[in-house]
Amino acid sequence: MKNWFSIAAAVTILSTAAQAAEEKKPAKPADSSTKSEAAKPAPAKGPKISVEPATHDFGQALQNKTLTKEFTLKNLGTEELVIGDVVTSCGCTVAQLATKTLKPGASTPLTVNLDTRTYQGRLERTITVPSNDPTTKMLEVKVSAEVSAPAAAPTAATK
Repeated sequence: MKNWFSIAAAVTILSTAAQAAEEKKPAKPADSSTKSEAAKPAPAKGPKISVEPATHDFGQALQNKTLTKEFTLKNLGTEELVIGDVVTSCGCTVAQLATKTLKPGASTPLTVNLDTRTYQGRLERTITVPSNDPTTKMLEVKVSAEVSAPAAAPTAATK
């Protein structure tokens, strides 16, 4: 009986030592195909909206000009993305979509026009894009500009 107990204890000690040695081994480098698959995030389940770029600064602009920027909306998900009516924060901003339904992986341009009118100084506007994306129901796109009045034309007195 003593021998049986000694053998069981020896087996337990050896298996514990082997397990500890296994944990200390450096991890095998990942197969290159596994690395590239791991680097790509899996598509989100359901629709997933994204925009590129999320913001745009037109920089310096004169009054009474129309500034235009084209953004790209994309569906990164696995199901059809349905975009609702796009809303702008001011009547001086107009946003137009080419299509309101995007299949997985598809994209569409979002063209934004910003009228500087007679504004002066920093002008910031928001475009809200509603969709059926369960995590981003309202996507915000922002445009801005620093608006100044045009230089005054020389008058007879300054000539």
